[in-house]
Amino acid sequence: MAVTSVVSRSQLEDTLRLDAEYYQLAYLETESRIIETGSYVPWGHIGGHFITGPFGSEFIIENYVAEGSHRYVRGQDVKEFFLVDTDNVYIPGNDYKRLSKYALAEGDILISVVGTLGNAAVVDKTVTPAIFSCKSTLFRSATVNPFYLIAYLNCRFGRILLQRKVRGAVQTGLNIDDLRSLPVFIAESPLQDQIGNLVMNAKEHYDRSKSVYSQAENLLLKELGLKNFKPKYELSYSANLSKTFAAHRVDAEYFQSIYDYIQKYLINEFGARSIGEVDFIEVTTGQYSEEYVEKSQGKPYIRGIDIKNGTINTDDLVYIASGDQTESKKARGGDVVVTRVGTIGLSARIPRECEGGTISDNLIRLRFNEKRLDSHYVALFLGSPIGASLMIRNSRGSVQQRLNQETLKEVVVPFLPSETQKKIASLVQKSHEARKKAKELLEEAKSKVENLIEGRA
Repeated sequence: MAVTSVVSRSQLEDTLRLDAEYYQLAYLETESRIIETGSYVPWGHIGGHFITGPFGSEFIIENYVAEGSHRYVRGQDVKEFFLVDTDNVYIPGNDYKRLSKYALAEGDILISVVGTLGNAAVVDKTVTPAIFSCKSTLFRSATVNPFYLIAYLNCRFGRILLQRKVRGAVQTGLNIDDLRSLPVFIAESPLQDQIGNLVMNAKEHYDRSKSVYSQAENLLLKELGLKNFKPKYELSYSANLSKTFAAHRVDAEYFQSIYDYIQKYLINEFGARSIGEVDFIEVTTGQYSEEYVEKSQGKPYIRGIDIKNGTINTDDLVYIASGDQTESKKARGGDVVVTRVGTIGLSARIPRECEGGTISDNLIRLRFNEKRLDSHYVALFLGSPIGASLMIRNSRGSVQQRLNQETLKEVVVPFLPSETQKKIASLVQKSHEARKKAKELLEEAKSKVENLIEGRA
């Protein structure tokens, strides 16, 4: 049954919007609910100001530096609540000074206005010094708690209203005038602080999660005697013809001597065995699907892009109908998955909340008895610089690298003592628990805002 909404001509004149999408009933009802609270102002009337990012010509990506102290925040870094920092890029100090009017400060709000639209993140002290790109718009204010404001923008009401403001057909975007007119529910100051504290507490848990995960990785490398190991890649080297025949490979990278060194070292010092030699490890690929359904109607479909910090990030999961699942491709808590295409070298342990979901075809699954080998430990090793380099070595292809079951089986896994595995696994688990707690706090912050708007506080 078709759903229609009717608007007056004066509304069209006020918004200068003629596209029917803008007047969807869900959008109108959401805006009306905010207005009915009597505690709202248009975003542009909040004390503060918007700043657009620098034109692309002012700084080009060729000027990125591999390491540095001045971060360049791209549109793709702006996610829900916080900026991601798993793939940071940096700019030279002289460029930072030249573009200092775009420097970020703690408490700034960034909105993604090109590409993935409407993501809203708050800048915390771990981000600066940094500048932001033209793919985002900044809002800076001293009159509203920024950690409260970010909770409003990411709650159900804020996200719907941000989506409503999107313009364009082929190339969509958000402009400053759209943002200025967006209605913002302003809670009383004590409630703003209460909700803002939940967001700040969540950030502390996220930071703890990253720190503890790093400790786990450092402990792993220390136990393997590789903590300060720096691989030295040779510019020239040779390999016997028999080696190329045995490996069925003729690409030069495969025969870098550093790979043989690592593999032999792990075998000789730690009894490492190739995955294919371990008789209790079952290896299989996942299931292809592009037919997605709503969360309430399906089961998680776990893809490579969902892997983060050795586990599955459930924020952006997609779902497939249970009737479309292949039984042998279903996930079980404790399974370890690695990426098969795209970014080779990512690894994760499947958490309990994803059990019964389906492994996608861009992943390879390892399943084994955890009494014989700790799955947190295996996922951490395979995702570490050492394990990842061995998987990358065994991938094939020039334009797009691919790892298959048979080449993954050639990757060796060291068998550290059980107690050592447990120590490493304990740190990984603490990291995941801290991340889970952070998500719970953010959900609580959003719920509190929504309850205030709906009069249920």
